[in-house]
Amino acid sequence: MMQNTQIISLIDFGAFMVFDSAAIQTMVMNFRNTKTPNEYEFDYRRMGAGAKTLDEAKLLLAGSNEPHLHYLRPTINRTDLVDKKLTFNADANIKLLAKIKEKHNFFLRERTIKISKTRKLYSELGQGIVAPQDFVNNSSEEILQNGFKKGDGIFVLSQKEFDEKQFSDKEKENIKPYFTTNELQGYYGNKVNKQWIIYTKSDANRQNKKTGEILINHCPKIKEHLEAFAEVITSSNKPYGLHRAREQNLFEGKKILVQRKCPIRPVFTYTDFDCYVSQTFFAIKTNRINLKYLTGLLNSKLVAFWLRSKGKMQGNAYQLDKEPLLEIPIHKPNDQQAKEI
Repeated sequence: MMQNTQIISLIDFGAFMVFDSAAIQTMVMNFRNTKTPNEYEFDYRRMGAGAKTLDEAKLLLAGSNEPHLHYLRPTINRTDLVDKKLTFNADANIKLLAKIKEKHNFFLRERTIKISKTRKLYSELGQGIVAPQDFVNNSSEEILQNGFKKGDGIFVLSQKEFDEKQFSDKEKENIKPYFTTNELQGYYGNKVNKQWIIYTKSDANRQNKKTGEILINHCPKIKEHLEAFAEVITSSNKPYGLHRAREQNLFEGKKILVQRKCPIRPVFTYTDFDCYVSQTFFAIKTNRINLKYLTGLLNSKLVAFWLRSKGKMQGNAYQLDKEPLLEIPIHKPNDQQAKEI
């Protein structure tokens, strides 16, 4: 689109739900099929925070000057913006954002970096576990039809289900403490988990080359439990393995957990205990910066302002995916400053 069209207008309805039958954010984009000019301005307008009504949407279309309605004339330079994320800010914000970025001396790393023949520094940012069958839902309840009900645990178990199964010590090695937004709020998490996840990887179905045994056979109660749901498990490692277990190291020890969708403000949680989470979280793991300091910074109004202006929004909600997290300009202080914060 950047190379082959010219943007004429872009209308962002923000948090106002245009369609009664679909709770989605809506934009109207108008383009002209042309590869010229290379640089041009266009009409960008959006409903800001607090604007959520049909009347306000009509006023936006009419170009009325109201407090919660914003009108900009961004400049597009095709050469600079091919394959880049587009963000639009008022002139005053552009200057302030530039000053914030000038102060940065640290970014989180994305790629695996080889630091020697035997040692690798892995990505400092990773997404949580993809089950995808955590509990019985409406559709799987209809398929199973054998006494199971909506909410019963498949890969994720309640404390009651965990206790009732009476797993062996060997099986408990493959069952990990599982946390949700109920325990993981801003700054620090509650280490008392209420759920457990059967953390079986892709090798659960494989045969041991030396003994010929299937690995899951060492965990008979886990095997029996998952086989009861085999008909509805769609994992690529079905029926015994999670769809995407991720690297186990990501969930252990010191880390910062990030809620991907935040309706009010970005939420970053420091944890220094084993804490397994779903794909609704990202985990930050790095030894290049003080993690408690970083937690304080990321929960600040400064970073919230940056993410609202330069990150990814769904209406008025923050969506903290990989790209916006990697692009946060971070100032790494000296050890004493970090300790004070």
